Amino acid sequence: MRVEIDQNSGYCFGVEFAIKMAEDEMVDGNELYCLGDIVHNRMEVERLHAKGLRIINHGELKDLHDCKVLIRAHGEPPETYETALKNNIELIDASCPVVLKLQNRVKSAYDKQSDQEGQIVIYGKPGHAEVIGLTGQTRNNAIVVKEEADLDQIDFSKPITLFSQTTKSTEGFYQIKALIADRIKAQKGSVSADDFDANDSICRQVSNREPQMEKFAKRKDVILFVAGKKSSNGRALFSVCQEFNSRSYFIESEDDIDVSWVNDEDEVGICGATSTPRWLMERVAQFVEGEKLVEKIA
Repeated sequence: MRVEIDQNSGYCFGVEFAIKMAEDEMVDGNELYCLGDIVHNRMEVERLHAKGLRIINHGELKDLHDCKVLIRAHGEPPETYETALKNNIELIDASCPVVLKLQNRVKSAYDKQSDQEGQIVIYGKPGHAEVIGLTGQTRNNAIVVKEEADLDQIDFSKPITLFSQTTKSTEGFYQIKALIADRIKAQKGSVSADDFDANDSICRQVSNREPQMEKFAKRKDVILFVAGKKSSNGRALFSVCQEFNSRSYFIESEDDIDVSWVNDEDEVGICGATSTPRWLMERVAQFVEGEKLVEKIA
């Protein structure tokens, strides 16, 4: 049996940066609060909890004073910064630079569209942390669409500016873009194609993993895809594995592996999401190879 870990899998730079900032703050054993899971991976959250990272929600943030709170890579809406200022909270801002740039673009577009009674539309997952941060730039007036049925929320007689959550699929974005363009054309009103501004704001470090994952999945007999159940990126990339390799299995850790999935002569590929730590993929590899499990990073 041969086992290979996909070299393109693992943390994107935004997640890696956020975790590094958290660990640096806790190096002396200090507790640090974090708004929401720092990464959508239970194993990594548990590891960082042992170091002193305490996950809180926005309701709990309002009751905190005189402490440090980490903003994860997903970014936050303006209200979070206002609460921190009011409660004398020091924010450790680990927002991904790509997300911050997109937030500024959304706010600028919203301010411009307000004069034209236009609409900001965001292709993304409702309730996702990044999407909450983006809609916050529009005073929560943006329209969030995930699939074709959600387009009914849009008034196609008014100008539309479209953005995407950075971690959505490129194919999905362009499908939504085409559907909106078709509806504008069918409207036959005062709004023209010039009133539709579609912005591909998908992070290429994330989207480029899909073709890389396709190649990796095709080369292997078995794929063990390691990711947290909460990871949107994980579900998207796992679907790519399934499409090109029917013997693909989604696992959170080595505990989920069924030994019947793998034969002695198989080439096994281990890969994961942008929220999957390298140490966890290595631990899965050692389990498959029948070696003694390494201890979780202390």
